[in-house]
Amino acid sequence: MQKKISFDVEGIHCASCVNRIEKALQKDSGILSASVNLATEKASVSFEDSKLNVQQIIDLITKAGYKARLSSAPQKPVSLKKEKILILISALLTLPLTIPMMLEVFGLHLMLSPWIQLALATPIQFFIGARFYQSAWGAIKAKSGNMELLVAIGTSAAYGLSLYVMMKGEMHLYFEGSAVVITLVLLGKYLESKAKQQTTSAIKALQALRPLTARVLRNERESEIAIESLEISDCVIIRPGERIPVDGMITKGSTQVDESLITGESLPIEKHENNLVVGGSINGDGLIQVQVTALGAETVLARIIRMVEDAQAVKAPIQRLVDKVSAYFVPTVLVIALLTITLTGLVFGNWEVAIIHGVAVLVIACPCALGLATPTSIMVGTGVAAKAGILIKDAEALEITHSITMIAFDKTGTLTEGKPSVAQISAFEKTEDEVLSLMASIQKGSEHPLAKAVLNEALNKKVSFLAASSIKALPGRGIEAEINNTKYLLGSKRLLTEFNITDSAAILKAKERESLGETVSFLIEQPLNKILGVVSFRDTIKSSAKETISRLKNLGIKTVMLTGDNLASAEIVARELGIDIVKAEILPHEKLEIIQKFKSSGEIMAMVGDGINDAPALAAAHVGMAMSTGTDVAMHSAGITLMRGNPLLIPDAISISRVTYAKIKQNLFWAFVYNVIGIPLAALGYLNPVVAGAAMAMSSVSVVTNSLLLKRWKASNASV
Repeated sequence: MQKKISFDVEGIHCASCVNRIEKALQKDSGILSASVNLATEKASVSFEDSKLNVQQIIDLITKAGYKARLSSAPQKPVSLKKEKILILISALLTLPLTIPMMLEVFGLHLMLSPWIQLALATPIQFFIGARFYQSAWGAIKAKSGNMELLVAIGTSAAYGLSLYVMMKGEMHLYFEGSAVVITLVLLGKYLESKAKQQTTSAIKALQALRPLTARVLRNERESEIAIESLEISDCVIIRPGERIPVDGMITKGSTQVDESLITGESLPIEKHENNLVVGGSINGDGLIQVQVTALGAETVLARIIRMVEDAQAVKAPIQRLVDKVSAYFVPTVLVIALLTITLTGLVFGNWEVAIIHGVAVLVIACPCALGLATPTSIMVGTGVAAKAGILIKDAEALEITHSITMIAFDKTGTLTEGKPSVAQISAFEKTEDEVLSLMASIQKGSEHPLAKAVLNEALNKKVSFLAASSIKALPGRGIEAEINNTKYLLGSKRLLTEFNITDSAAILKAKERESLGETVSFLIEQPLNKILGVVSFRDTIKSSAKETISRLKNLGIKTVMLTGDNLASAEIVARELGIDIVKAEILPHEKLEIIQKFKSSGEIMAMVGDGINDAPALAAAHVGMAMSTGTDVAMHSAGITLMRGNPLLIPDAISISRVTYAKIKQNLFWAFVYNVIGIPLAALGYLNPVVAGAAMAMSSVSVVTNSLLLKRWKASNASV
C-alpha cells in the first residue's frame, strides 16, 4: 500500500543539502517519490509500506548526514535563542581581530600579538564553527557537497595559512578573515531563519484559530473541556463574541458568524437552526448551541491547514531546474577555487595571496539563495492566497496558473447562483398539481439543484407526495421511477431523442421557454412515451460573474462555457456575460473530451466547476478550480479550491500566481547574479574573504525578504 509521510529534517542549509537527501531517498526502490523543502526543512516522502517503514526512511536520511523525525503538527516556532548567543560570542571574539584592520584606514597601525589572535580565532573556528565541520563531514561521507563544506574548507584554509605564517615568525596573519566569515555566515543564517519564520505566518494564523477548549452540555450540565475530549454529536454552547471551537450544526439559537479568516468573506453571515458553522469562525451576537459534526483532522480548518502545508511542501516545476544546477554547483566551485589557487600562485608566485583568493571563492559561492528562491515565494504566495479564500493544493497548480490562456466554466453554481426556481409548469392530459406531484415524488430526497426547485415548489403549493420505487439515475439525462405500477421519466430533451418522442405541442412549449433563457425538463409516461408535462427553471446569474469575465478578458484569457443545459439558455447567459465560446447540451465525458481537445490545440486550460459531473474535466485541465460551495468530489479533483461561490476569486487566483511566479524569477535572477559576478571577482582578488562572507550572507536574506514582499498583494473585492 502506498503511503505519504512528512518528516522534519535538521541540518538542511542549502540547495545542495536538499539534492543530497532526495538522492539518498530515491535510491531505495521502496520510495516512490521524495521532495525536500529548504524553506520549511521538511521532507515529503511517498513509499510502499510493504517494502519500507518509517524508521528505515529516517535511517536513510541519517545516513545522508541529517537528523529526521516524523512531522508533528502544529509545529511550534523554532527558538533561535541559542544561535543568537553564539553569534554574540563570535562577534565579541571577532571584534578585537577586526579593529586593527579598520584603524588602518585612518593611518593607525595597531597589531595584536599573534598568540592573542590565535586565542581569539581558535574558539570561533572549532567551537562556534563546529557545525560547519559536522555538516561537511556528513557531505564527504555521502560523497556530496554543500554550503557548510565550502565554508569549512575556506575558513580552515585561512586559519591554517595564518598558523603557518605565524610559525614562520611573520606578522601578517589572516585569522580575522576566518573569524569574520564564520560570524557573518552565522549571522546570515540567523537572519534567514527569522525571515523564513515569517513565511509561515499564514499557517500560524490558521492554527491560532483553533480554540483549545469548548463549553459542552452533557447530562444537562455545562462544563469546559479540552477540544481533544469532544465527541461527535456532543452539544457545544457558544456565547456571543466567542470563537466557534468545532464544525457543527446549530440546534438552538440564531446569530451572525464572521468567517473572514477562513473564507475571506468580510461580512458576517446570518446563521439559524439547522445551519452549519465552521470551527475557527467568530460567533456574533447570539447564544447558540451546536451539535458537533466533525473533529480533529476532519474539520474544515484542519483540511485547509493541511492543504496549504501540502502546497508548500511540493516542489514547483521550475525548482527542478534549480535542483539540477545545484547538484553540480558545489563540485564546480571547488574546482574553480582550486584553479584560482593554482593559477594565482603560478602567475604571481605568492601562494599566500593565492590561498586567500581561493578562500574568497569558496565563501561567496553559497547555494543558499538558489535553494530558497522558489520555496519561500511559494510559501508566502500560498499563505496570502489562503487568507483571501483561495486554497492552492500544490505548487504546480500555483506555477501553471500564471500561464493560463483559456478558462472553461460550468454554468450552474459557477456563473449562476445554482439555486434555480420553477418558472412555469405546462401540463398535458393532467392538471399542473398532478404533474408537480409526480415530479416531486420522483425526486424526493435528491440533492440536485433542479430537484430542490421542484420540491420547494411542491411544498409551497402543498401538493401531496406519492410513493415512488425503482428510482434510477440516468447520467446526463435525468431520472426514472415507478409510481402506482407506472414508469415515469423526468429529464432533459435528450430523453426525447433517446425514445424517439415527437410531441409537437410539448416541444413547442419547451422551445418557447428556452428562448427566454430557461432550463427545461420533461415528464414522460412509459411505455406510451407520452409527455405529461414540461417544467422550466430560472436561475439567477451571479452579480460578480460579468466583472469576472471582463477581468479575465483584460488578462488576455479566452472563456468557454461547458454545460449540460439547453443551447438557448446557455447562449443567453454567455451573451450577457461576454463569454467567447458556448458548448451546451453535453454530458460529463464530453466536457472532458472538449478540455482535452483545447489542450491538444495548445491552450493552457483551466476548468471551473462545482459538481460531481465536473470532476473528470477538473482533473483533465492543466488547472482545476473548484467552488467550495460544490461537492467534495469536485474539490478533490481540483488543484485550486475557491472558498466561496464568488467567481471573482478566479482572476484573483491568476493574479497571485502571476505575482508569485514573478517573485520566483526575480529571486533566481539575483541568486545567480550574486554568484556569476561574485565568483570571478573573488577569483581575481577583488573580494577578500570578509567581503565575500558578507555578500554571501546578504544574498540569502535578500531572497527571503523579496519573497516576503508578496504579503503586500491585495485581492479584489471578492476577498475583502
